[in-house]
Amino acid sequence: MVKRKLIVIYLFVSMFVYGYAQGNSSPFHAVVAEDGSGDYTSIQKAIDMAPDNSATPWLIFVKNGSYKEQVFIPKTKPNIHLIGQDKDKTIIHHRLNVGGKPDDNTPNEKRGYWEYSVHNPASEMYKCEGAVVRIEGSHFYSENISYINDWGVDFQSGPQALAMNTQADCVAFNNCIFRSFQDTWMTSMKNDANRIYARDCWIEGAVDYFYGGGDALLENCTFYNVRSGSVIVAPSHKTAKYGYVFRDCTIDGSSAAADGKQKLGRPWHNSPRAIYIHTTMRIPVAPEGWANMGAVPALFAEYDSRDQEGNVLDLSLRKTEYEGRGENAPKGSCPASITREEADGYVYENIIHGNDGWNPRAMMDRLPAPENIKFQEGKVTWMAIPEVTGYIVFDGENIVGFTTKTSCVLSGTVTALSICGINRHGSLGLKSQ
Repeated sequence: MVKRKLIVIYLFVSMFVYGYAQGNSSPFHAVVAEDGSGDYTSIQKAIDMAPDNSATPWLIFVKNGSYKEQVFIPKTKPNIHLIGQDKDKTIIHHRLNVGGKPDDNTPNEKRGYWEYSVHNPASEMYKCEGAVVRIEGSHFYSENISYINDWGVDFQSGPQALAMNTQADCVAFNNCIFRSFQDTWMTSMKNDANRIYARDCWIEGAVDYFYGGGDALLENCTFYNVRSGSVIVAPSHKTAKYGYVFRDCTIDGSSAAADGKQKLGRPWHNSPRAIYIHTTMRIPVAPEGWANMGAVPALFAEYDSRDQEGNVLDLSLRKTEYEGRGENAPKGSCPASITREEADGYVYENIIHGNDGWNPRAMMDRLPAPENIKFQEGKVTWMAIPEVTGYIVFDGENIVGFTTKTSCVLSGTVTALSICGINRHGSLGLKSQ
């Protein structure tokens, strides 16, 4: 009976309510909208206007749109929370790479990158940051956004073309997309104590496309390989306690990448660490699993890797002996698998919490959908949700209002009304139906 009543109310609202909220406050400190309907049309401008040294989250909402810009979050801007409307439609992108000037021996067909190089005085990107997004401010959080380097995606070629560069402690991503070809995402290079947490994300590339240092835990993420012989990680840890840890992740790829030549990773510098736990491999990985590079890993290993049918993989042919490059190249070995007991130590509570109790999972908690939605005399009301800081009112994909109340007055025709709550971190809750 209650459900039927809500459906009737929903139909009535769809036919007669109005489409733009009047006089309502927003739970966000700033709204970015490509179409000019927010506070800013530029994400960087919204970040520039955020307060320095904020001790609490500064919530920036980004409406669906194609934002062609570089974004830099300096050390003076901690606690930026960048929240997108829809990860497939909220896109931060640019076309750039860091390739050096071609010489006389470079074939003409391989010179195209130079037009977009940050080292080319004639390039639009000359002297720009060598990544689409660089994060130096600590306690950064983002959800529902695509971070794309157009050079890597469009040309499917090197040189290095970063979509993301995270050089801060306490950085977290939820339900985001990262796409390029070579070196898609760089992690902390100067401080192995920096922590990164990512959940339900898509990371795409071909050459060392998740690389660097720091303690990083990625859960339920997909690594998507775009060519034959792709290499997923190239860590460079010195003193990291855990290194790169991937739990319940999926390795997938294009048809070209399904030829059994993919590598889980290779050791870039120092004593890198990378552990895959409960991995589903939807495309086959090379039997040896790993490759040589510049160092000997402290630990390159797996536990409970399975194929797409759920069968446990035989790891007996995985690489355990490594040799670096150049004169007096280092040689050494490390195990290719760990025990269940060891795997149980590579968990969120150990890797992410640290001494300060940082808890990005709490930021990602989705509030329930609002209930008891009613309409009367042009005003929509609903039942309050515990721990909410505000609400977004939608007409289909269009946002027609923000409010910190449990009501809003609308004007204009609405055909598909829905509402979602926002928690104190800016995360979007479930939408009403």
